[in-house]
Amino acid sequence: MSLAKKNLIIILLILIVVITPLIIKRNAEFLGADGMAEDVITEISPQYTAWFSNIWEPPSGEIESLLFALQAAIGAGFLGYYIGLQRGKNKDNNRQDKK
Repeated sequence: MSLAKKNLIIILLILIVVITPLIIKRNAEFLGADGMAEDVITEISPQYTAWFSNIWEPPSGEIESLLFALQAAIGAGFLGYYIGLQRGKNKDNNRQDKK
């Protein structure tokens, strides 16, 4: 199987995994763990007060999502760069060992 076919299959599987929950639970709210944890803490101990507050609150949920996605993209970029660099070094070492 060619590399292009493998990549296409992987992309299709990713799309299926991402889209399936949206189809199965059409009107569901996909909340983050922070909000759910806050609700549980308030339910268990109503007098609880947070130890600290946010330094800056994004003006909207869209901006917050954008910043989160940007953070994830930067992290993935660094991780991909590191993996590629190590792979290149290994290939170079293997070529030098064969000579």
